[in-house]
Amino acid sequence: MGSNVLEFLLCVFLGGLLWLAYRTKRRTRRAQLLAQPFPSEWASILEERVPLYMNLPPELQEELKKDIQAFIADISFEGCGGLIMNDEIRVTIAGQACMLLLNRPISTYPKLRSVLVYPDTYVVGGKGFFSDKNEKCSVRLGESWTRGVVVLSWNSVKRGAYNLHDGHNVTMHEFAHQLDQEDGAGDGAPILEQRSSYTLWAKVFSEEFEALQGKVARGKRSVLDEYGATNPAEFFAVATETFFEKPKQLKKNHAALFDALKSYYCVDPLQWE
Repeated sequence: MGSNVLEFLLCVFLGGLLWLAYRTKRRTRRAQLLAQPFPSEWASILEERVPLYMNLPPELQEELKKDIQAFIADISFEGCGGLIMNDEIRVTIAGQACMLLLNRPISTYPKLRSVLVYPDTYVVGGKGFFSDKNEKCSVRLGESWTRGVVVLSWNSVKRGAYNLHDGHNVTMHEFAHQLDQEDGAGDGAPILEQRSSYTLWAKVFSEEFEALQGKVARGKRSVLDEYGATNPAEFFAVATETFFEKPKQLKKNHAALFDALKSYYCVDPLQWE
């Protein structure tokens, strides 16, 4: 066996050991954090910054707290554009992101690695991150990457959390994209628990998506933001925002869509009002 092959195998072995050590350290830190009571400072941030938390029944409040602890233990937060990261930012973002996980079989975002936070809207242009495609300059509130990164504007995060009933929540929007992208493609069809559910999902979402496109083309208003007419992925993210923030209007005007999202998210926000 040549020396190059031996060196390669040694690198693979050492790499495996380092990855195992990292995973072990991460799991240990996660277990230690979950064993601790939810910090009172974090509870105050939740109550002040995430008003929807106060509408949850006690059992879901406790579940959300555990999910937040796990989220903060697992995910790397990074301040960008001069933003200094702190617990207020972490808990506010985690509190909204974990709303999408309540009562569901998973209590985490398995592919998510990092959350990047800018102080305000940010400009993207030229070559995109992890991409060879040239992009036109654009101002953004947030974005979700298939490689396990969510980018957010802190001011937009705060506004979205504070106003419970406007149907706009950038954090929920981008983390809905993360759920949609778990199978490797952002196409408006997240991973469903049962294979038989995909047929009904496709029917409901394709009909509602086309209906929204028609309304936007005719200049008619909808409870769903017109940005949802961009493509199926954006429709799912917009529908998610609406489901959590305007459940009564969504149920009244789009009952089949509401029921599909209720089945997927395993919660009924109508019961929280």
